[in-house]
Order: sequence, then structure tokens, then C-alpha cells
Amino acid sequence: MEPINLNDLQRFINTPVEIFIQDAEGGDQAPSVKKNIKKIQLCPDETHIRFYFDDFYFLAVPIASDIIETETEWSTIDQDSGLNYHFKKVQG
Repeated sequence: MEPINLNDLQRFINTPVEIFIQDAEGGDQAPSVKKNIKKIQLCPDETHIRFYFDDFYFLAVPIASDIIETETEWSTIDQDSGLNYHFKKVQG
């Protein structure tokens, strides 16, 4: 696993993705959502990456998280909160 690189995430901009958030034990999981990512940028204090779905709403992921990625999927584990974030490009 490696630290998050903001430039590597640009392939998800203007692409429909399905997002899953799960706790580290695989227990509690919110329902997945399908969204288009409008932009990706650092938060003002540079501790999180913001995935914007429009001009206002975003999901913030800690920049210190470790990632696992392929061309169509991106996952990260936040060791502090125990949350797993998973983004998957929607086909079709």
C-alpha cells in the first residue's frame, strides 16, 4: 500500500462511480451510492482529499490513508477511524 497521490485520482473525474464505506471489521456498511465526481482537491489544511459531487457536497478522505488501486477501482483504509472507502467505476 502507498500514500494517496492526488494526480492518480484524476481518472475518476466526470466518471460515474459507485461508492462504498465500511468499518474495518466489515460490519456496519452504509448503502452504496452512485455518483459522478465533479472535481478532486485537497482541503484547505491539506489533511484530506475532497471528492466533490457538485459545487457544495463532497466526501473527505484522510490523505494519510493507505490505498489499493486498479484502473477501475480505488480503495483506502483510514487507520484512525477504521473506515474503508471504496470507489468503483460504473460500467456502461
